[in-house]
Amino acid sequence: MPRTRHRACASSETNLPFVSSEVETRVSSVSTSLDTNGWGLHNNPMTPPRILSIAGSDSGGGAGIQADIKTITMLGGYAMTAICALTAQDTTGVHAVVPVDPAMVAAQIDACVNDIGVDAVKIGMLGSPEIAAVVADRLEKLGIPIVFDPVMISTSGAALADAATIAAFERLMAIATLTTPNVPELVALGGHAAMRARGVAYIAKGGDAEGPEVTDRLVIPGLPERMWTAPRIITRHTHGTGCTMSSAIATFLASGASLEEAVEDAREFVRAALLAAPGFGAGHGPLGHQAVR
Repeated sequence: MPRTRHRACASSETNLPFVSSEVETRVSSVSTSLDTNGWGLHNNPMTPPRILSIAGSDSGGGAGIQADIKTITMLGGYAMTAICALTAQDTTGVHAVVPVDPAMVAAQIDACVNDIGVDAVKIGMLGSPEIAAVVADRLEKLGIPIVFDPVMISTSGAALADAATIAAFERLMAIATLTTPNVPELVALGGHAAMRARGVAYIAKGGDAEGPEVTDRLVIPGLPERMWTAPRIITRHTHGTGCTMSSAIATFLASGASLEEAVEDAREFVRAALLAAPGFGAGHGPLGHQAVR
């Protein structure tokens, strides 16, 4: 499907609390590059791409299902959800987690697929190996783009997946169009050698690495590696970057973008949202999805 062009900018009519005029200028600069490259949207805005997020709920709104809904909506998609876990969390940490019954997760997926339909799926926090197995069962034969964010640890450092759940990730990586590990997740999955041995496409995100620059590395079997490097955005408001990245990639893929195009555009969306962070909370605050147009 040919990609149409979509303007992306921080609205000049929006006052961003706790964001200086200098930061607003930088947001506009990032958004200008998005204008140049163009974002993929469904050809007919009356029939937006339908994105199903299968993930955990973040009561603080910064990550998980909530970040996915914001991202998908801001990018012109139609967001649907299958909630795998309920969390009590804020910018300072995760205070409680209750996994959803696997049968209920399956019922949510079935309800979306059988009635509304799904053009792409984003998978995030799963909560248990049983949920991971149910999700794999439901998605194996759909034949649509699937972006798997192998969530193991929250931005605040809380463990969100045990060893059994991580072991269950194998089936999901095998059926995913793209897996999106950050630095510690890549290590837990065996590193680059293990990912190559699996023969799966993945992007090794560099935001958790040290240094003044962030490098993201896209590996697709049989193709040359693609790397993006950009100056690190110095901020404590990074809660939900991985969720935002993966749901943005899923939305772009559903809109007809190639995998490389989807990753490139998603990176720019995340950077613009980082720059527009509203400054909420005493810890790792949320991104400013609402300011990116």
